[in-house]
Amino acid sequence: MFTGIIESVGSIRALTPKSGDVRVYVQTNTLDLGDVKLGDSIAVNGVCLTAVELPGDGFWADVSGETIRRTAFVDLKVGSRVNLEKALTPTTRLGGHLVSGHVDGVGEVISRSDDARSIQFRVRAPKELAKYIAHKGSITVDGTSLTVNAVDGAVFDLNIVPHTAQETIMAEYRAGRRVNLEVDLLARYLERLLLGDKAAEGSSGGISEAFLAEHGYLK
Repeated sequence: MFTGIIESVGSIRALTPKSGDVRVYVQTNTLDLGDVKLGDSIAVNGVCLTAVELPGDGFWADVSGETIRRTAFVDLKVGSRVNLEKALTPTTRLGGHLVSGHVDGVGEVISRSDDARSIQFRVRAPKELAKYIAHKGSITVDGTSLTVNAVDGAVFDLNIVPHTAQETIMAEYRAGRRVNLEVDLLARYLERLLLGDKAAEGSSGGISEAFLAEHGYLK
């Protein structure tokens, strides 16, 4: 588990194809690896990876084909800068929100504009994630815990203050940039709970207006 508070910006130093997937070397720069052991988790742009080697100034991790297909990891190249966060501990301050490091989908930055000292972004999420994105709710973008300022269908707005722009890779974003999205954990579990016994029936289509009406949630 993570908090979505980025601890350092690192960089990709090697991407080595290996039997159908990829082994990646991440240089961690200012991230303190003194308490990291082999097998520990580190989020890279919001993707939870397991450290398999610790050469000193970074770590090696294996990236599965599934992760490459379902995240913006496929866009990374040697030299790409990435957001980094170590897994939380029982004494970690939860400054953001609970983040699993399991990417739900890939969004696209569709616009960028300045607002005084802040940067405003509009991001288009995959349609299937729109139901989990709420005004003033939490969303994780490339591992960064952020507040949704406005929602219009599958498009949502973000306001990035100078500190966040400085401490993450978000200052680099331009229209067309693909980003990893993780929706709020509570929203996903709430949907599952509302399904009740229907959750065991497999592909039921999830929560719909008809489902809510049938179960008394709509008048």
